[in-house]
Parts: sequence; C-alpha cells; structure tokens
Amino acid sequence: MRHAELYEFLPSGRIRCLACARRCQIGSGQVGLCGIRQNVDGRLELLVYGRLITGHVDPIEKKPVTHYRPGSRIFSVATSGCSWLCQYCQNFDISQRRRAEGEVLSNERVVEMALQLGCQGIAYTYNEPTIYIEYSRDIGRLAHSKGLFNIFVSNGYATPETVTEMAKFLDCLTVDFKGSGKKSFVQRYIGIPDPAPIFETLLEAKRRTSIHLELTDLVVPEVGDDLAECEKLSKWVYDNLGPETPIHFLRFHPDYRMLNLPSTPVETLERHYEIAKKAGLKYVYIGNVPGHEYEDTYCAGCGYRLIDRDSYDIVSWNLTADNRCPKCGEKVPIRGGLEPGHKELRFVPVF
Repeated sequence: MRHAELYEFLPSGRIRCLACARRCQIGSGQVGLCGIRQNVDGRLELLVYGRLITGHVDPIEKKPVTHYRPGSRIFSVATSGCSWLCQYCQNFDISQRRRAEGEVLSNERVVEMALQLGCQGIAYTYNEPTIYIEYSRDIGRLAHSKGLFNIFVSNGYATPETVTEMAKFLDCLTVDFKGSGKKSFVQRYIGIPDPAPIFETLLEAKRRTSIHLELTDLVVPEVGDDLAECEKLSKWVYDNLGPETPIHFLRFHPDYRMLNLPSTPVETLERHYEIAKKAGLKYVYIGNVPGHEYEDTYCAGCGYRLIDRDSYDIVSWNLTADNRCPKCGEKVPIRGGLEPGHKELRFVPVF
C-alpha cells in the first residue's frame, strides 16, 4: 500500500476521501465503501497500490472506443474494489471484492508488460479506476514516457480533484451510463443517491482537459430502457459535449444479481439509436450485438459507410489519410488512423 493523496482532514477527526463522489468520511481503521482506501493512523492509505488483480490484451473496440486510435492493442488492467454496487455487474468477481488482492507489480513492470505484449496503450477498466487514481496516474505517466496512451473505462462518478489528476496522464475517457442515468435506476440498481456527479465529471473533463470523450449507455430491459430518459440524455450530450461525441447503446445480458431479466431486445437498442440520431448526435452505435449494421461508422454528411466492423474487428476502412469521407469530404472526428494488426486480435488473458 501507499499513502493516498486525494483526501482532507475533518474537524471530527475523520478523513474525507476525494477520489469519488461518495466522499466517504472514514474513521480511524475504517475503509471506504470501495474497499481499498483506508484510514491508517490518521492518513489515507491506498491498499492496492502496486497490486493488480487482472490483466488482458484487448482490442480498443472492446471498451468500446471507436474514435480514438482504432485497431489498437491495449493492455487492460484492474485492481479489486469499486465505488458502485451494480446488481448486474459482469465483472463482479473483481469489482465487488472489498479487499485488496492481486499480483504485486511495480509501475515499471506494468508498462514493460504492455510493451512486451505489443500494446499501444493501457486501459484501466473492469472496476472503477478513479478509486485507485494515484496508482493509475503513476503508471500512466510512465506509460506516456514510453510512447503508450492511457484510457479510463469509468462510471464517471468522480470529483473535480480526480479530473485534475486525470488531466495529467489520461488520453481517452469513456463513461458508462446505466439506464440513461435515470435517478430512480441508479438509486435502486447501483447504490448511489444521484447521477449528477457523472454529468459534472463530463463537464469538467470537457472544459478543463483535452481528453477524448466517448459515452456508453447500458440499456437494461424492463427497468432501464426508458425512451424519454434516452432522449433526455441524448439532448444533454448534444448541448453540453457536442454533436460529434460518440455514444454507444449496449445490450444488457443477465449476470450477477439480475439473472431474472432477459437480454435487451435488439429492437429496443435500435429505438435508442434512432432517438439519439434525432437529437442531433452524429456518431451513434449499438454494442454487444455482433454483426449489427449500427456497429459501423457512417459519414455524418452523406451516410456513406466509412468503417465496417464485425464485433471488435475492423473489416474495412474507407477513410482518407486525414480521416475524411472519400465521397463528400466530411471530416470525421477520429484521433489517429487505423492501427495495424487489428484483425487477428480478440481477447488474450495475461493473469
């Protein structure tokens, strides 16, 4: 473990953690809800510093990220713990462990592994990376020095202090909404009082950083598929983040404590897609439905199919060298061109 940095002392003698929007007030010997930040003799310790519970080589499209360095190999890592209590979490064996576990790895070793595995970047994913921000930041800075980029796959339930740290090393941030961020949904199925901090994080990142932003929305049938909420979220994104912000509507599959629900009907996802497009968003995707036409990227100017995908594979790339539509010349907001080696990569467990 190592001393954490994002916290403040309270008159009561407790410590207020500033890593996530819960802002846990932690007494001596106590651990925050995440399970990995503990008050030890009046100082906040990060129990998982130097300890990763998993590592895999993934295509960047698996995150999903489609407008930043497409075709890249990324080293996906995580610690134990999480700031949320999602009842449907497919990574519950990692995220819902409320204790520090995993392989002891130095920052140098993590970056070395990423390079040895032929990766172009590191993704902090599977659990919520803001809860170990000091660790990810230190890895990320070293990764930058070696030519690697850094991605957070985050719930966005952060703080302005965390965004300040993100700006020091993060290149891409994908924020996962659930149930379109509807308040009653997040209260019941996630265990947070209000989704407002998620929106505040996005605004902070947009205003204060140059981090590439993408959004996802897990559409949970029966309890988190409200079309009015989808329209509300889509309009907010258009007004505050801009019409070129990519958004992915993801199919829910039953898992963890929500095995009673079916997978999201594809028709429901298509309706969400249509609502987002009608709201003015230019780059809307459907995820977790391999082979669907809305996995692909289309020109916002003329509708030409620019990138043809099959799940995580890029089947064809029809952009010019400067990422324009070859038919009408529309500029597509993709950072970087197509990375080589995308077709043969699926999913490689490392530990």
